[in-house]
Order: sequence, then C-alpha cells, then structure tokens
Amino acid sequence: MEQVPNIYGSTSVAAPRSTTTEMVVSRQAQEVQAAMVIAKRFPRNEVESYNRIMKACQRKSLAERSMYEYPRGDTRVTGPSIRLAEAMAQNWGNIDFGIIELEQKSGESQVMAYAWDLETNTRQTKVFSVPHIRATKKGGNVPLKDPRDIYEMVANQGARRLRACILGVIPGDVIDAAISQCERTLAGDGREPLADTVRAVANTFETEYGVTVPMLEKFIGCKIESFTMQNLIRLKKVYVSLKDGMAKRDDYFEMMPVTDDAEINNPFPEDKNGKQTGKKEKKAATAEPEPEPQEPDPSFIPPEGDPDLPFN
Repeated sequence: MEQVPNIYGSTSVAAPRSTTTEMVVSRQAQEVQAAMVIAKRFPRNEVESYNRIMKACQRKSLAERSMYEYPRGDTRVTGPSIRLAEAMAQNWGNIDFGIIELEQKSGESQVMAYAWDLETNTRQTKVFSVPHIRATKKGGNVPLKDPRDIYEMVANQGARRLRACILGVIPGDVIDAAISQCERTLAGDGREPLADTVRAVANTFETEYGVTVPMLEKFIGCKIESFTMQNLIRLKKVYVSLKDGMAKRDDYFEMMPVTDDAEINNPFPEDKNGKQTGKKEKKAATAEPEPEPQEPDPSFIPPEGDPDLPFN
C-alpha cells in the first residue's frame, strides 16, 4: 500500500524524552504545586515578617554589608545589596528565589534569575547571557577558561539580577524601612568615640587598599576631623563594594603624588660643604655687578680761587 506524503511538514517524529528526564520534570512540578499549597494554607503574618526583617537589620554584620555604592559618571549609584535582599526574602516568607544556569556553550552561559511569591503568585524573572570574558581597562577582554572563573563570573552576574527580582516582589515601604534600620545600626549607641571610629576606618583603607587620609578627605570633601557618622556609612559602602569586587580603588579615589618630607621641611637643601643653597645664592647670581671706581684724570687741574670747590 502506497503511503501518502505529508504536505504540512517533515514526517520525522521528535525523539522521546528519557525516563530520567520525565522523572525530573514531574518531580519539579510536584514540588512547585506542594509549595503553593503550603503557602496558601499557611499565609505569612506581615506584622511578624516585618518585625523579623527589622530584627535581622539590627545585626551589625548584616548592616555593614546592606548597601552597595559605585560611581557612574558624575553621580554615585547606591541601593540595597544582595545580602540585604536575601535576608528580607528569608524573613518575609513564602518566597522562592534562585539562579539557574540554563545552557552553557559557545563561550557564554544562558542564566535565569527569579523570585516567586508563592502566596500572591507574583513572579519576577530575568533571563540573560553571561559571556565567559573578563573586561579590563588596560588589557581589553580576557577570555575565561578555568571552570572556577566561569562559575564565579556567572554567580556574580546572577546575584545582581537576583537582587532586582527579590526587590520586585517585596513591598517598597518594607525595603525603605530595612535600609533605615541598617543605617541606625551602623550609627551605633555612641559607646565608642567617633574619632576612634574614624581613625580605625582610615587605618583599614590604608592597610588593605593603600588609600591615604588625603585621598579620603578629597572623596568626602572635608577634613578627617570633620567626618560624621553619615560619612563613615558612605565609606563603609565603598569598602563593601571594593571587597566584593563591584568596583576598583581608582573608581572612587584619585591617586595623589607622594611628596618627600625632606623637601617640605627644608626647601633649601645643603650642598657638599654644608652651606644652604637657595634664594640667597640665586639672588647673588642674578644681582648686577657694581661698577669699578674710576681713577681721576691726572691732566685735570682745577682753577684757583673757585669758591665752589671743597677744601679750597
């Protein structure tokens, strides 16, 4: 019996999925359904969730890493960090969030970051590609070959999108209250003198990143003796960005030339004979020579009886 050809496309049949693939898909679907059912049966208490977030923001270790800051042109961008976003999602409750690497080929990875409020069925999803390269200012783009470098690059780029997804499903007033609580935690209870805290921060910047006190003063815009707690909070945000690799030292601080203390204390250095050289020698070198005295003409004889001549 002759078979009639299919005029609507190819007659090839799609390859069936393996048993393992079917099990994974079915398991994930069941986990999502179970999570949604539990979220409906045990809804969050917003008052308790809010109090848990405020209590978490009272921890100094979290407050110090709660904000990020990086320069963009003439302005500086700041906002809640991924650590604060994760703490809010954990304490707000009934939120599923994470990063999934969908595919990796041709020198890049396809990644998805998501945050899903299972109780209200509100979902934020961001799918993006991460090239396996590291951009540098001096050497251009450097391709990544080490699997660890690739993993760290994907995790770093994914954390930024995950932060945006989490902040998209949590109410904005809760986020603002958490930021305010973190700033109050950083301000402390005033037991340690502010001057001691300023010296400790300056010492940390100079030891770990080579940032001197004049560089800090130029960044803040005033002398170090006039630093306030808000200035210290700003410096702590910069420190977190530098430590997490979000920015570099040159993005915040302008490198200043190193001056020699001997030149400042003694502007007129001594020569080999122990004499100072400087303005006096320069003045003596530039002074005009005095005219030599001229001898009188022996042929000149003054007239006798002139009353205007001296000693007459």
